[in-house]
Amino acid sequence: MTIAAPVATAVRVASIPAGHPYVRNVLAGTGVRLLPDPPPPGAPDGRWWPPVMCDAAWVDANADRFDVMHLHFGTESYPTAHLRSLVRALRAGGRPLIYTLHDLENPQLADQAPHREHLDVLVRAADELVTLTPGAAAAIERRWSRTAEVIPHPHVLPLDADVPAGTPSDPYVLGVHLRDIRPGTDAVRTVATLLDALDHLRAQGLGATARVQVNERVRDEAARAQVAALIATHPAAELRRTARLGDDALARSIADLDVAVLPYRTGTHSGWAELCWDLGVPVAGPPVGFAHEQHPADFAVFDAGDGAGLAGAVRRLVAGAPRPGSAARALRTAARRRQRIAQSAAITAAHAALYERVA
Repeated sequence: MTIAAPVATAVRVASIPAGHPYVRNVLAGTGVRLLPDPPPPGAPDGRWWPPVMCDAAWVDANADRFDVMHLHFGTESYPTAHLRSLVRALRAGGRPLIYTLHDLENPQLADQAPHREHLDVLVRAADELVTLTPGAAAAIERRWSRTAEVIPHPHVLPLDADVPAGTPSDPYVLGVHLRDIRPGTDAVRTVATLLDALDHLRAQGLGATARVQVNERVRDEAARAQVAALIATHPAAELRRTARLGDDALARSIADLDVAVLPYRTGTHSGWAELCWDLGVPVAGPPVGFAHEQHPADFAVFDAGDGAGLAGAVRRLVAGAPRPGSAARALRTAARRRQRIAQSAAITAAHAALYERVA
C-alpha cells in the first residue's frame, strides 16, 4: 500500500453508510466529501439502516450529487433484485461502484444464501474491490477471479481518546462479550468452552476467572438463559448483564481483561479484534474467516468445544502480554497508538488514490 497525496479536487462519495466509525476512520484527513446518510423513514437520529442510498430510485434522483458510490455494509436490508436494480442505475448514470468486502459471511444472518447471492451481484459489478486481509483477497480471487486491493482495518479507538489501562487483578481475567447475541454469535458453545478452559487452567495452577458480558436486550433469549445457567454452576465465572455499553464503557470493560475470547460462529473480519489491539489486550478466537490475519502476533486460534485447546491458547497469550493496570500495559497501548497514527495516514491515502482512480 503506497502513500498518496490527499484528493486535490474533492471527490464526492456516496458511502453506504457514511456515519459508520469504520468509514469515518478510513477517510479522516482526505479531501473526500461524504454525502450524509439520508435518514430512513421513521428512524431515530443517527440510524443509517436500512441504507436509503442503496436504491436505484435514489441514484436516479441524485446522480448529479456524487462521483462514486462506495458500498460497505447494509445489503442484508434488501433482496437481491434490489441490488441488481442499483447496479443498473449506477451504470446508466455513469457512476462507478467500489465495494469493500468486509464480510464473505454475514454475521447478521443465520442463512448465508441471500448474502452469497448479494456477493455474486456486487463483486462482479464493482469497478474496484477492497478487502482487509490477504486471506480474504485470495478467497475472492478463487471464487470470482477478481483482484481486491488489501487495505488493513483502521483503528477503532479514537486516536485522541484516553486509553484505559485496565484494573489490576490477581487472577487472570478471561472475558467474552456476547453483546446482543446476533446470529453469528456462538454464545452457548463459546461460554461452555471458556468454562472448560478455566478448569484446565486452574488444574494447571494458573489462577484465572471468566467474565461474560451480555446486553439486557438480546436477539436470542434462549441462548442467554443457557449461558446464565452454565455460569451459575461455576465458582470462578461471573455474568454481567447491562444495558448496551457506550464506547467509553466498552473500552474500559475490555481493558480489564488479560485475554478477550471471540464468540464467533460465522464472519470474516473483526472490528472487535482491532479494538482489543488498540487496548493492548490479546485475543483468542475460533478459526472463522480471517480475523487471525489482522494481528497474528496477538491472536491465538482455538476450536469451539475444545477447552484444553483454549487453555493452551490462553497460556501462550498471557506469557507475552502485560497485565491490566500495569505500567507495561500503558507503554504497550502508547506504542500502538503511534503505530495507528502512521497506519492511518497510509489507509486514508490508499482510499484517496482509489477514489481518484475511479472518478
